[in-house]
Amino acid sequence: MKLLHIDSSVLGTNSVSRQLTAEIVAEWRKTHPNTAVEYLDLAVNTPNHFNADALGIRGVVQAEPTEAQRREQEVSERLVSQFLDSDVLVIGAPLYNFTIPTQLKAWIDRIAQAGRTFKYTEKGPVGLALGKTVIVASSRGGMYSTSEADRAMEHQESYLEAVFRFVGITDVRFVRAEGVAMGEAAKAAAFSAARADIAAANEAKGQWVA
Repeated sequence: MKLLHIDSSVLGTNSVSRQLTAEIVAEWRKTHPNTAVEYLDLAVNTPNHFNADALGIRGVVQAEPTEAQRREQEVSERLVSQFLDSDVLVIGAPLYNFTIPTQLKAWIDRIAQAGRTFKYTEKGPVGLALGKTVIVASSRGGMYSTSEADRAMEHQESYLEAVFRFVGITDVRFVRAEGVAMGEAAKAAAFSAARADIAAANEAKGQWVA
């Protein structure tokens, strides 16, 4: 089994999502000791944001790709191959200004490739990245799950679930710590709740639950 551990927070050791992904991976390895883990830090190794060169020559009539297109295609190929080769993905996704970090969005733009992770059919798009599990460590400074108005402002978990389901992943789970910027007591409670969810899920079924 191969697990891809991805962090995207820019806060380094002060990051809540980084702490959570590390704990999720550690717990996963306790019950799946033969798991091979690969690590990708998108805050350190950020792919260029999507541009015309990143599209390469797909759908464009030209004899040869330019050098810039070749470089961008190499990045896209490396990331999509790494994604497809993984059975489990543990992704740290903090909430920045109501959505995910741009570094994580840049990665998504590289792995969402027609013909590789989804295809278009006469009945609409069909996901191709089947049989994977995605566990998202979701961190939030405020509270966004307690009211309909707050949930309407959140484009983090809802977006990630939509993206991964679009590419064919139906097993998308969230470990959430929210309210971490609302004082030390709230932060401690958020960590406690997230860790309790991780431990309870692991003990009960040997796997994660949302």
